[in-house]
Amino acid sequence: MAWHITNNVDEFLSGAGEFLRARPVENTVLLTITGTLRDRGPHAFGDGAAVFGWCGDGAFLRTPPRGALLSEMSPAAAAELAVSLAGTDLPGIAGPEKVVEAFATEWQRLTGVAPRVTGRQRLYRLADLTPPDPSAPGAGRVAEARDRDLLIDWMIAFQEDLGEDADPSAEFVDDKLSHGGLLLWEVDGRPVSMAGITRPAAGMVRVQAVYTPPEHRAQGYAGAATVAVTRAALAAGATDVVLFTDLGNPTSNALYQRLGYTPIEDRRTVEFPA
Repeated sequence: MAWHITNNVDEFLSGAGEFLRARPVENTVLLTITGTLRDRGPHAFGDGAAVFGWCGDGAFLRTPPRGALLSEMSPAAAAELAVSLAGTDLPGIAGPEKVVEAFATEWQRLTGVAPRVTGRQRLYRLADLTPPDPSAPGAGRVAEARDRDLLIDWMIAFQEDLGEDADPSAEFVDDKLSHGGLLLWEVDGRPVSMAGITRPAAGMVRVQAVYTPPEHRAQGYAGAATVAVTRAALAAGATDVVLFTDLGNPTSNALYQRLGYTPIEDRRTVEFPA
């Protein structure tokens, strides 16, 4: 099976768009990233040129210096993709567990580099929204430009909690503010938690950046903020609302299931040490 690889997002969407839109839940990240690259240009996520690829039953993208994001695909397609990318400076991959396993096995055979698992995630999709009872005190409101400094501080703290690079925090916040994509949960007018949501793609939106500062945790605020952004997405016409959790965090996995989110699939992130 032949992989078509390009740096042109429009060419990629022409070749892979139908495949991605047919399963918007499973392809949530590829859809939202390609949408951002199409709207904001090829360097929206950094100086390196984005790389895209597709074949008959799969797709991938990469925004250097980050690794590649892989869709669902057959093990044979994953192995063939490893062959196609051999010789590049690929630092790692992320995707459905069996796909990542097939790619990493072939990558190790080709390069001699053993993969190192650095993360395990679970994808959830909303079934029936079930707000907490009793609900947390307070109310949600859409974040505004006046909240920018607070939101950036919270995004930096959120990404540090995840062990991620905090450099793009300001860009992330500015993008979210441009489409009303961040919500603050407030108690007596004081922000105590936040939750974000992506722009719609094929009827799907993804909840993200759910964060509560340590001093406000264990009060139900994260759940309240999540319910609020979920309701806003449904009211705006979303047909699918999804989110990811870290499988190493039992608290968040339990919370989202109580709110009516159901597991769809598990994913794995691996690095290829230099």
